[in-house]
Amino acid sequence: MTDPKCARMMLGLAAKDARALGSMQDREAFSEEVFGFHVQQAAEKGIKAWIAVLGGLYELTHDLSDLFQGLEDCGADPRDLDRFRALARFTPYAVEYRYEGVAEWVEPIDRKAAIALVAELLEHVGAALDAVEQ
Repeated sequence: MTDPKCARMMLGLAAKDARALGSMQDREAFSEEVFGFHVQQAAEKGIKAWIAVLGGLYELTHDLSDLFQGLEDCGADPRDLDRFRALARFTPYAVEYRYEGVAEWVEPIDRKAAIALVAELLEHVGAALDAVEQ
């Protein structure tokens, strides 16, 4: 059964992280770790909202790949999943890079592209939620 209340709450929390990203484009002021953490958080909460829209129960995890698997298990359209799977690369920013720093070999984040992909995810989930609430 769809859980619109939970989905709306998670989507609202994700939107707060996404809004913060718009202010974090200055690499001098906001490190990769800080920016990447907020991308990961927005994506995590957005995916959890999507799972709730589909009537699933999400794991208490920061692993975006596991959450994408949860979406698959709930029957999400694979084409929609493919649009957003690139966000899984931000999983290490939730804990590992936040405490250990980003390794030298990790490619710098394309901040504009990350912001755009997060915005697209949240828009997609918001539209799905609106559809089930009607």
